[in-house]
Amino acid sequence: LGYWGFNQNIIQRALAAKSNGEAQKGVVFAAYLKLLMPAIVVLPGIAAVILAPTLAKPDEAYPAMMRLLPSGLLGLVFAALIAAIIASTASKINSIATIFTLDLYAKGRGMHTRAEDNREDSVAREKHLVLVGRIVAAAAVVIALLCARPLLGKSDQAFQFIQEFSGFFTPGITVIFLLGLFWKKATEAGAITAAIASVVLSYVFKMAMPDFPFMNRMGLVFLISLALAVV
Repeated sequence: LGYWGFNQNIIQRALAAKSNGEAQKGVVFAAYLKLLMPAIVVLPGIAAVILAPTLAKPDEAYPAMMRLLPSGLLGLVFAALIAAIIASTASKINSIATIFTLDLYAKGRGMHTRAEDNREDSVAREKHLVLVGRIVAAAAVVIALLCARPLLGKSDQAFQFIQEFSGFFTPGITVIFLLGLFWKKATEAGAITAAIASVVLSYVFKMAMPDFPFMNRMGLVFLISLALAVV
């Protein structure tokens, strides 16, 4: 729910569809493709345990398995991997620029469209927001580059680190959207409470119970954040 239903990175693509029906078809098709992920992600790991049992780090499993492929197939797999990385990165950069520019910058400066505005004012405003979005996108890339080494470089399993780190925010985001969609008494105070509680509780539980599986921790934090938001 948190990733596929309430993630700007995912839903922004659906919002760009030419019609409601096309958006629905795209989401359903993507969901079917996602069902292949266990085979794509898990099977190479299982194979690595047998074929390369002496690997120093779990993150070396995928490259080790790729080296066993013939040249043509290796190039195809590598090209697909790079394409997936670029597409995912582009979506995230686009989402960062959109959220900051429209939800924070434009609202903070009162740059909303007014009925009395003429076309020139609207065009000038749009150009200014596009420029701000580009600057934010560039800044986001620089920040990501600076953070990548100390965060991911020291991690034994980068993928699990990313999942666990995003799990600090996902419970609160899911609570906010679920209550906003299905509970008429939802308030701004409840939403802010859920967002803050999600991060704080996740950090506290991680420090207090480091061996507690992070997926279980996300479930527990979700339930507590939900209760706090309702209260």
